[in-house]
Amino acid sequence: MDKLHMKEVRLSEIAMPLKSAFETSFGVTTARRVIVVRLSDGNGSFGYGECTAMDGPFYNHETVDSAWGVISRFIVPILRRSGVKSAGGVEETLGSIQGNRMAIAAIETAAWDLEAVRSERPLWQLLGGKQTEIDCGVSIGIQESPERLVEKVGKEIASGYQRIKIKIKPGADLDLVSAVRREFPDIRLSVDANAAYRLEKDIDLMKELDEYDLLMIEQPLAGGALLDHSKLQAKISTPICLDESITSLADAKQAVDMDACRIINIKLGRVGGHTAARAIQDYAVGKGIPVWCGGMLETGIGRAHNIAMSTLEGFTLPGDVSASARYWDKDITEPVVEVSPAGTICVPNNKGIGYGVNEECVTGLTVRSETFEL
Repeated sequence: MDKLHMKEVRLSEIAMPLKSAFETSFGVTTARRVIVVRLSDGNGSFGYGECTAMDGPFYNHETVDSAWGVISRFIVPILRRSGVKSAGGVEETLGSIQGNRMAIAAIETAAWDLEAVRSERPLWQLLGGKQTEIDCGVSIGIQESPERLVEKVGKEIASGYQRIKIKIKPGADLDLVSAVRREFPDIRLSVDANAAYRLEKDIDLMKELDEYDLLMIEQPLAGGALLDHSKLQAKISTPICLDESITSLADAKQAVDMDACRIINIKLGRVGGHTAARAIQDYAVGKGIPVWCGGMLETGIGRAHNIAMSTLEGFTLPGDVSASARYWDKDITEPVVEVSPAGTICVPNNKGIGYGVNEECVTGLTVRSETFEL
């Protein structure tokens, strides 16, 4: 039996309202448009993935609509012609497509799930994961006041989360960090700027952030500004973590060679799926660079893939893999993703991603759907 046999792919765009608005330096998100991918082998086995592209081109160049077009017009025909027989070969098969990593990852991760289901193995084991329990952190969007932020941080600490990350932007930074650090002097605290600052203009502010004993400063400068990140890292002791800058193994190698970062955030969508993510973490392990799993407000499907990825040995820092209930009144997986009072997730041993998909719920949330034969 072939490890991977893809007979049909179904794309479903679902509308998922967030329980509360989530603000970053590039905007406020109140709901998520998500493309859910279901791959079928024609014999009753399914693999699921999701596209983490945003509604607009603000995190990166991809959008929900652009990804839908790339998958339906380009990825599907290539797969139809290719006869690819393993999930590990999907990324290479789609190598002629430039960029569009989130569109590729949506299909590639579903292929990994399908292969794991057909093999009757947990996805995390198929990927080579070792950790059976993963440490969880949480990301908190920009708040309207330091007092409100401190209140939210306190609730997340009480829930057990092992690392607190707060979003910042120009004009909403030092006062927020100062308030949290003053109230919680001993927690693992990091900040995420989502590329909102500029080296020449904001170097003094970065040096001030350096005084708050932060675990990391995530993506302070523009995605393409590796040289500026290198210059900044030379001037501060807090490790820089890169997110938007790392879309491939080549990016990771260049960033590390330039000392543009000392930590890497790996997101499945941003790098193109499990194969690329595993290659980046393998390289990071060899270089002694810690990695962790970033989040993109995923449904339970994407969250389950993040859990599987986080079992790899290089993922030594708590990631943004938090409970479904933080974001959704009702998630689309059964069970939903839950975090223990100790701030951990026990990795499921069921086949595939380890969580069932509630097809009735997906259907009820679907705003458009299209099915393709492969």
